[in-house]
Amino acid sequence: MNDTAHELSSSRTLWDLLARRADLTPDRPVLLQEERALTFGALRASAERVAAGLYDLGVRPGTVVAWQLPTRLETAVLSFALARLGAVQSPVIPFYRDREVGFALRESKAEFFAVPGVWRGFDHTEMARRLGAKGVFEAYDDLPEGDPAGLPAPPAEGTSVRWIYWTSGTTSDPKGVLHTDRSLIAGGSCLAHALRLSGDDVGSMAFPYAHIAGPDYTVMLLLYGFPAVMFEHFALPDALAEYRRHGVTVAGGSTAFYSMFLAEQRKRPGVPVIPSLRLLAGGGAPKPPEVYHAVVRELGVQLTHGYGMTEVPMITMGAPDDTPENLATTEGRPPEGMEIRVAAGGEVRLRGEAVCQGYLDPAQTAEAFDADGFLRTGDLGRMTDSGHLVLTGRLKDVIIRKGENVSAKEIEDLLAAHPSVGDVAVIGLPDAERGELVCAVVEGVGEPLTLAAVTSYLRAAGLSVHKLPERLEVVDALPRNETLRKVLKYKLRERYSG
Repeated sequence: MNDTAHELSSSRTLWDLLARRADLTPDRPVLLQEERALTFGALRASAERVAAGLYDLGVRPGTVVAWQLPTRLETAVLSFALARLGAVQSPVIPFYRDREVGFALRESKAEFFAVPGVWRGFDHTEMARRLGAKGVFEAYDDLPEGDPAGLPAPPAEGTSVRWIYWTSGTTSDPKGVLHTDRSLIAGGSCLAHALRLSGDDVGSMAFPYAHIAGPDYTVMLLLYGFPAVMFEHFALPDALAEYRRHGVTVAGGSTAFYSMFLAEQRKRPGVPVIPSLRLLAGGGAPKPPEVYHAVVRELGVQLTHGYGMTEVPMITMGAPDDTPENLATTEGRPPEGMEIRVAAGGEVRLRGEAVCQGYLDPAQTAEAFDADGFLRTGDLGRMTDSGHLVLTGRLKDVIIRKGENVSAKEIEDLLAAHPSVGDVAVIGLPDAERGELVCAVVEGVGEPLTLAAVTSYLRAAGLSVHKLPERLEVVDALPRNETLRKVLKYKLRERYSG
């Protein structure tokens, strides 16, 4: 991290960070979207006018404001306007519907709710009214504005809870994760420190701005003073024109995004799919080693992958100067200030400024932290001698077959290298004789797969016999969420447990 970025990372609040960056480089662009651009100075000025408009509506420091908005310039302006006021923000992923949105509104006790109106064929305003939301206002093209002269002073400290993010609910309700400005700045600083970017780079946001990755990435832009292209709706190959037009140098999101870029590259081998691209980076889902090697070999760019979650937006990150072995097989190293403890049984636990304050439900908070204040992640892993973290699976993804533990991730990493496997998820299914049986669910490409062929391949790769799948399911597409395209294993368990 350069001296300027290091100094800015000490900012007390997100508004303080924006104001300091705007003073340094007011005319440099920060957000790009199609034909539009917003500079650091314009972002500050626009956010102050919108903060005044929100103040006129009755938003005060500590007021809870939920917003469910797509990845747009206006969304960033609204979020910084709320940060200027010291309001408590509750971002909601725009793909969520009545059940998740209603839960978030009730649990957060939101006093205002910003929606995009009709977006991608769905009427968010009508849903908000149906749910009985308070203070509903549309914030897509037009944002409320007023005179900043009447605003109170911006928040002076960044350690109060001002953010409620939502874990993606599966078979149970999502959890409201409590963050402060300082925890978000710490997370973004970790990302910026690891990637070794500069003011000459051009980034990209292909994920929902309402995801925890939104502030994580934005902090990095403010620390280093470079712009990012925002995608309201990301799909390939349609998005490639924007990547090329703006000369994006850093792209990514998660493993699914890497695979999508690879698929586009394979349509014209040897012709760079994005000529300016030099780095893919992301996290949020496991990365098989073969994906790393394929990206470097076929796209001709570096790939650095990291580890984060809603509770801790950035925990570890691969660095461009790591060895190929570490980049392929680990999640990178933690930054200064992030403590990682591997507890008995292999669970990864965390303590540091980037760790959330807990959950809206005090009982969930008490359960989440151990006696030493470390967050229980539910992930399994180990630390290498070089200080890199290797994730070996999830506690809930350990398949217990005839009393023996089987790691789903170990099998997934091996199968990801099979030429007829596009993607794979390994799950345990109830079995009267074994307790659980091992089931591999794969997206098939190329030659049709059989269970015999899969087990023969895994045997040749050195997998122990007791870990071999007893069932194979071939699907056109694995079920995924709409944020970082994580595979939803609970849906597979529901589908195949009958």
